[in-house]
Amino acid sequence: MPAMTIRDVPDETRNELAARAARSGRSLQEYLRHTLIGLAAKPDMNELLDDLRRRKELTGSRLDADQIIAFRDESRR
Repeated sequence: MPAMTIRDVPDETRNELAARAARSGRSLQEYLRHTLIGLAAKPDMNELLDDLRRRKELTGSRLDADQIIAFRDESRR
């Protein structure tokens, strides 16, 4: 597995991440590895917006915000 090095991390950032790692019962390396894997598994905002635009084009959906809120509220009853 390839290694990563991250330089110029402020001390307070490193210390906070180390504290979070300790609270989760992991080493800093384990904590960061777990966090990075989770981050990479989720689409970033640009990917998410592109996907939403494609879906909108495919379906021809033209709902405005008021219609969406009304559907949401109706489903909660």
